[in-house]
Amino acid sequence: MSAIQELDDNTHQQIARRSAAGNEYMEQGNYVSAIDEFRAAFKLVPEPYQDSDASLGLLASLGEAYYFTGEYLHAHAALAKAMHVPGAIGTPHIHLRLGEVQFELGNTQRAADELLRAYMGGGEEIFEGEDEKYFAFLKRNAVL
Repeated sequence: MSAIQELDDNTHQQIARRSAAGNEYMEQGNYVSAIDEFRAAFKLVPEPYQDSDASLGLLASLGEAYYFTGEYLHAHAALAKAMHVPGAIGTPHIHLRLGEVQFELGNTQRAADELLRAYMGGGEEIFEGEDEKYFAFLKRNAVL
């Protein structure tokens, strides 16, 4: 694996600005605008995207925004891509969201696996504020 790329100041500032705007839209519940901002920011990340420390947060946020719009295929694509970035594996919130997306797509085996990873990393608290169907599904499908 190659080293993490340093972004030039201009690119870093543009990504930070777009990401901050996306986060603001997320807080307002304007997920479509958040998606636009996160996608625009991610387009600024040089390839290979896995070598940029900006990628993980952008892809996780993009997946989250798609999840909240109900666009589960797009959410899955963003979150699956995020899993190829160093630091993603073992991050409870990313596993949680990926598990929820897998659940919504009917991929129950993958959903159980990802939700269990979220539980192992974040405990029962990781499910607070989430639809209770996900934790109920996990309890039915895993030995806790």
